[in-house]
Formats: sequence, C-alpha cells, structure tokens
Amino acid sequence: MNLDFTAEELAFRDEVRAWIKQAYDSELKQLMSQSKNGYLDKAGQVRWQKKLAEKGWAAPGWPVQYGGPDWTPTQRYLFQSETAAAGCPIVSPMGIAMVAYVIMEYGSEAQKRRFLPKILSTDECWCQGYSEPGSGSDLASLQMSAVRDGDHYVLNGSKIWTTHAQWADWIFCLVRTSRDAKAQSGISFLLADMRTPGISIRPLPSLDGPIDGEQEVNQLFFENVRVPVENRIGEEGLGWTYAKYLLQFERGVAYGSLLRYLLAKIRKIAKQQPAGGGGMLIDDPDFRRRYAELAVRVEAVDAAEMRFFSGVESGTAVGAMSSLFKLVGTELQQDLSELAVEALGPDALPFVQDSFAEIRGRPASPRPIPDHVAAVTPLYFNYRKTSIYAGTNEIQRNLLARHVLSSAGVRG
Repeated sequence: MNLDFTAEELAFRDEVRAWIKQAYDSELKQLMSQSKNGYLDKAGQVRWQKKLAEKGWAAPGWPVQYGGPDWTPTQRYLFQSETAAAGCPIVSPMGIAMVAYVIMEYGSEAQKRRFLPKILSTDECWCQGYSEPGSGSDLASLQMSAVRDGDHYVLNGSKIWTTHAQWADWIFCLVRTSRDAKAQSGISFLLADMRTPGISIRPLPSLDGPIDGEQEVNQLFFENVRVPVENRIGEEGLGWTYAKYLLQFERGVAYGSLLRYLLAKIRKIAKQQPAGGGGMLIDDPDFRRRYAELAVRVEAVDAAEMRFFSGVESGTAVGAMSSLFKLVGTELQQDLSELAVEALGPDALPFVQDSFAEIRGRPASPRPIPDHVAAVTPLYFNYRKTSIYAGTNEIQRNLLARHVLSSAGVRG
C-alpha cells in the first residue's frame, strides 16, 4: 500500500477543506461546541445533511446509480478525516449508512424508488428497531410478533435503546413472523411508518442528562400496529440474513479520524489546565506518558483502517475486520474520554445537563467553565455505551475468535 497521496487526491482534500470552510457556518459550530455525542438537534442535523446532499456528498459509500459520488476508498478516507478534523457533525447513520444498503441489496425496485431518494435528501429520518427488552446482542431471541392478516402484518411488542426515535419518520424492524422453525428462521425485516397508529415512544433517561425531546435513546411500544406486506424487505423469514448484512455496515465504520479529533481536544485542554506542581498539564510527565500511549494506539488504528480500506478498493470483503475495528475503536473512545475528564480535574464536575439550553434561550445550569469543555463530561458518560451497542465487545471477541479458529481449520 502506498501511503503517499497523489496530486489528484491532495487536490480533492483541498476541495473538501474549502467546502467545509464555506458550509460549516458559525451557527452549526456553536451548536456542535455543546454537542455531547457528535450529533446536533434534529433541525441542525437535517440542515447539515441537506448541505451535504446539495453538494452530492451525503452518501460517500453509495453507488452512483443511487446518488453516490463515486469516490474511491482513499477519497472517502480523506473526506472523513477532513470533516472530523474540522469538528463537523456526524451524519446520522440509520438511514444513509444502514437501512439504505439493505434496500439496495435486497429491496424491490419499488422500495428503492420510494425510499432511497428521501434517505439521501434527509427528507425522511430513520431509526433502528433491533434490540428488545431481554434481547440485545442475542437478536435471535427477539419476541416482537408480526402476524399476517391479509395484506398487512399486525405488530405487537416493544423495541428498546432506539436512538432518536422521537425524530424518526420511519423505522426498520426485525420481527418474529414464525415460532415454528429455528429461531433465526422465523425473523423478518419490515419497514414501518412511525405515524402508524399504535406506535408510542417513551424517552429513556441516560447519564449524560438530555432533556425530554432531545434524548438519545427511547423505548418503543407496538400495539396492533398494521404494516403493509409490501413494506417487508425480501422474503418472509429471511430477516436474519438481511440483519447480518446490515450489521457489517453498522460495525464497519472508520474510527481513526474521530479519535484524532478527540486527541486534539485533549491536547487543547491540557495546554490550558494548570498542573499540580506548577506549569501546565501538557508539560506534566505522567500526563504526557498517558497521552503518548493513547496517541500510539490511535495511530495504529488509523494505519490499519487505511490499509483495510485500500484493500476494499481492490475487492477485499469487510468480513471480520468490522468486528476488530468496532472493538478497538470503541475502547479507545472510552479511554480518550476518560483522559479528557481527568485532564479537566475539578472543572469536569459541574457539567451542563441541557447543553443546548443557552443557545435556544432557555435557562441552563451555571457554567463556570469554558464552552469548549462544557460537553467533555457528558461525552464521557455517553461513551460508556459504545462497547455495548451494535453487538457488545464480548460478542465481537467471540466473532473474531470463531473467525480465527475457522481459518485455522478448527471446528466448534
């Protein structure tokens, strides 16, 4: 692999930088300075994603026929690096980076025409209905029923940890359409309009303290919800296959760019925080050792991702590497957010629960700390979930072990 960028790639990087400078305006930057998780509120999130869509850059991985920009893996890497380095919002993945790929691969032509353009333009927002109370990483045990009644399925049950369900227009769900066969064989993949009668949303409290309406996760209840059969993806009973296909995109995201951004933020904090024995924290030997250890791990992840995505360009399958990146990437997110809180010391304690309040003119808790560190502690609490979602890291270790043993010819 050649790690030197070509003249064309450097020109592309400059084009991305110039566009970010123009499109990432002061209002979006002010909102992002208070973000606890890399996302904005719905209005800000939609505004940012529409800017990307108007430029043709909303879906870097999509094929041209559906509105993708036809970028090489190197261009996608450069785009992600530049947006992360500038602190731009994270694009909500549920539509563009998750269900869209399932629709492209297994959906009907009518479903592709109906859903993909509105996902690309962010005219419709999506949420994911996988986890249930009692069925998290063990999705084969899910219980929400979908009983066929003429041209509809009737859904009853509950989904949980549903990110931004209160903003979503549609949800993609795994549902149980049969209890007769092997557990995985009785699951189907449905698309449901969130305005359908019988769907209710309950916000779930989390340690980072968002107010109702801006919470990150929810529990959903389905009571006799009628979903047209035409909204089923592929064949009845093959939802497990489609779900596994989707999970490689959910877990196969690149972490290096975001981790570099977090490192830079810690360095900025350390330059402004006094050390115990005088001087600034950035000069403290123990802090410098811990920072250096994390920086080396981030460099290793970034280099591995560059090598991997370069291989994808020549046809390498995502496969088990998505589990590896999910494992090391989320552990580094947690370690970096922990060091950021420690770097702040006592200033980390009075974190602001409603971090967007002052921007919107609502009363907020007193903030005796600079704006750029207001979201550090909420981010630390928010990142406790990263080793659990999208399949716990214990599950990822099992998948990697199975892959290694299978490659060595060992049968379980």
